[in-house]
Amino acid sequence: MTAEVVLPGVLADLAGGAKHLSVDGGTVAEVLDRVAAEHPLLGRRIRDETGAVRRFVNVYVDGDDVRFGRGLDTPVSDGAVVQVLPSVAGG
Repeated sequence: MTAEVVLPGVLADLAGGAKHLSVDGGTVAEVLDRVAAEHPLLGRRIRDETGAVRRFVNVYVDGDDVRFGRGLDTPVSDGAVVQVLPSVAGG
């Protein structure tokens, strides 16, 4: 399965400036593993040392927040869009 990983500018800088990555994987975990293998700094920004998605990072598959579903085990179908968005805070 090939998914499109969409990154905002702040994270795209860690992927060589690419805002869209084509990544193979059948689950969110597999997609993020492949992203981390190709872009280690980006991988560390998305997941912690235990492999969990960092608290301040949100991951969506076709618009659905994976935290409210199967988490990293969320299936990723061919052509799915996986968005990775850091939380915004401040005032």
